[in-house]
Amino acid sequence: MWPPARAKLSDDAWLSPFQPHLKRRAEKFEAAVQRLGTNGSLIPFSDAHFYYGLHHTDEGWVFREWAPNATSVHLVGDHSGWHELPEFACTRLNPAGDWELKLPSDALQHNAHYRLKVRWNGGEGDRIPAYGRRVVQDLCTLIFSAQVWKPQEYVWKHASPNVAARPPVIYEGHVGMGQERAGVGTYIEFREKVLPRIVDAGYNTLQLMAIQEHPYYGSFGYHVSNFFAPSSRFGTPEEFKELVDAAHGAGLTVIMDLVHSHAVKNETEGISRFDGTLWQYFHDGPKGSHEAWDSRCFDYTKPEVLRFLLSNCRYWVEEFHMDGFRFDGVTSMLYSHHGLGKAFTTYDDYFNIEVDEDALTYLALANTVIHELRPDALTIAEDVSGMPGLGAPAIEGGAGFDARLAMGVPDIWFKLAADTRDEDWHVENLWHELTNRRADERVISYVESHDQSIVGGKTFLFQLIDSAIYYEMEIHRTSPQIDRGIALWKIARLLTLGTANYGYLNFIGNEFGHPEWVDFPREGNGWSYHYARRQWSLRDNPALKYHALGDFDRELVRLLGNVEYFGHHPHLLLSHVSDHVLVFQRGEFVIALNIHPTQSFSDRPLAVAPGSYRLVCDTDEARFAGLARLAAGQQFFSHEVNDGGVGHGIRAYLPSRCGLVLKRDQAQL
Repeated sequence: MWPPARAKLSDDAWLSPFQPHLKRRAEKFEAAVQRLGTNGSLIPFSDAHFYYGLHHTDEGWVFREWAPNATSVHLVGDHSGWHELPEFACTRLNPAGDWELKLPSDALQHNAHYRLKVRWNGGEGDRIPAYGRRVVQDLCTLIFSAQVWKPQEYVWKHASPNVAARPPVIYEGHVGMGQERAGVGTYIEFREKVLPRIVDAGYNTLQLMAIQEHPYYGSFGYHVSNFFAPSSRFGTPEEFKELVDAAHGAGLTVIMDLVHSHAVKNETEGISRFDGTLWQYFHDGPKGSHEAWDSRCFDYTKPEVLRFLLSNCRYWVEEFHMDGFRFDGVTSMLYSHHGLGKAFTTYDDYFNIEVDEDALTYLALANTVIHELRPDALTIAEDVSGMPGLGAPAIEGGAGFDARLAMGVPDIWFKLAADTRDEDWHVENLWHELTNRRADERVISYVESHDQSIVGGKTFLFQLIDSAIYYEMEIHRTSPQIDRGIALWKIARLLTLGTANYGYLNFIGNEFGHPEWVDFPREGNGWSYHYARRQWSLRDNPALKYHALGDFDRELVRLLGNVEYFGHHPHLLLSHVSDHVLVFQRGEFVIALNIHPTQSFSDRPLAVAPGSYRLVCDTDEARFAGLARLAAGQQFFSHEVNDGGVGHGIRAYLPSRCGLVLKRDQAQL
């Protein structure tokens, strides 16, 4: 069955004491739609980007900005010699704080730079328009400015795929670090050099990070300054459209990280203290400051802020044909403590005064707008708290996300790799953690994302192998340390993808076991790009085991990353803790794993449905840098076993640290 059905929140008996809370949340959402919507639709409300900002019309240029505390607003830039000239003074339109300036077509030229000079009682400052669609940095002065942008209209060539028709098998990428050379990659490079790799690897969804403009490259794109501007450090908006268009042409869904959980504190580049007040877009006082992230927190109670953010959702869907979003920092939004240092152990943690229900209402409104624009859109919540209802409809008190990241899964794998002896890896605990999920939500499973390898961390393979990764990865070289690490790396990916209920995610380069960590240029590393790139030459070199690991991941994704596989639920057939054996069935596939560090089992009885089964993949194959202890493509015929509690099944050789994928003969179904 695809997509997997979701239960109602009311079906969860543990939530019974909290039904009044859920009812209040639903009523709060409905009241917001009634207050902000038009005939039940939020689309008219999410049109601020058509009104505010700089636009060229048949009559000339029109610029509008919202700055309620400002006493004057001037458009300054190349057109005015960066002086406040009377002819470029905005007029205040109303007490709400809207400002407007109309100019003839020849007053501003394409590519010209500009900013706002905003004055208020007791102060002044240069500002970049909040709705600016093109923001660039001067490479000499490092100063950011808005740029007049009036190119030839881009003509889209390819339609978006039907996102909801298949499980999202996600390739998480960063345009800037997508190249091997030392430097910042471009939209063009990513389109020409990385897209073909993603398609060849079998992934069907591209998730792009760091697209919204951010002044500090080292923030990984999560300290956003200009919410409507694709980052110019990667190229032009049209080049970004070409990338999205080409991805659609290759059959890929394209989603992007949307950062609405906070904003950069920068005042000249961003929207903090935009009109001289700290509370225009953000909460006043301590609530408006995220101390751990050194950023500002939006005030989701203000209609103007809701309109700004909801318009931003609409803008990326309509202007750049985004097929959905991964909402960043949802946990931080949902709680006054931002989830920092908090262990969520009881349902009481999700229904108390520490929960920001205004933020929850915003998320429900955002999902409503996105899905009204694109019913098949994919929205993913980055939430580590496990808030009930994130995947439930807003009318049930939920937020309406299509999926939530299974952020606990990589924690399990890295804890096992770092802190647990191989002989203490517990297959039943693993099965529980990988399949334990709320019935009302769908989850995206993964071994590792960018979070694990960012500064101070490691990739999963690096965690398993450590420094040997630098000098023992030749294909013909053997060592116990390398063999162990590679075997467990493959088992982790097989088991995680094999048990994923809705989708799967991989971070760029990790599909071939990229070494080391991610570290963007900063003062602490001498502004080096060495770790802010991807070493594709490792994947491309058949003399290295990275090449074999990339081949394994491609085979696995092509075999299991489809509706044929995801349309069925995983069903546990056998778990044996002391033997470290785990066997489960999913549709016509049977996956058997032996993660014992030393013990292999010959003629192991496995309970399966009657029929014949073929070995279609195993982690130990020589082409995958394995020890080649199994004959490829062998056939198994079920029979009465009557051994170890197995009635009808097959007998198979299960080598140590090995996973088998068997497929039932179609004629038997």
